[in-house]
Amino acid sequence: MFNASISKIRSFWRKDDGTTAIEFSLLFIPYLMLTLGIIELAMMYSSASLLEGATNSAARMIRTGQIQQSASADPEQLFRDEICDYARVLIRCSDVEIEVLPMNSFSDVATMQPQYDDDGNFTSQGFDAGGSDDRILVRTSFRYSMMTPLVGTMLSGDDGAIAFMSTIVLQTEPYEFTGGA
Repeated sequence: MFNASISKIRSFWRKDDGTTAIEFSLLFIPYLMLTLGIIELAMMYSSASLLEGATNSAARMIRTGQIQQSASADPEQLFRDEICDYARVLIRCSDVEIEVLPMNSFSDVATMQPQYDDDGNFTSQGFDAGGSDDRILVRTSFRYSMMTPLVGTMLSGDDGAIAFMSTIVLQTEPYEFTGGA
């Protein structure tokens, strides 16, 4: 009887039927975190790329004088609408901060640093699209909020958000012609 018990214990000890399940359960959490981290990074960089493209598209409306010559009562809203039409997939329009300022020369951009509040959020200095043949600084900013709590904290800090900024410096086209044909 005693030998039969020892024999059963030895045969149980040698079995490896559940080894794969145990290994999988030990590796599942790190694998899941790695997968979620990769997806989070892809979403984050896609949002940054969308902000850059949206800023470029909207800045083209300033460059060509479409915003300055529009019949719209609010040129800033027209600019914001262009950004929102381009980037609505991953970016909430209400979270985008916009700053458009005229400059005397292109070297002024070095002195026009972005301004931030006490919480580290970008604060706009206004919206002035300028006129024909002006030099303009266009900035848009967006805080991407992480979707996965643990991964977000590892990548961004305690608030779970990363700020992205797109800056374009341009000269508007001479869209107000003074000569005749």
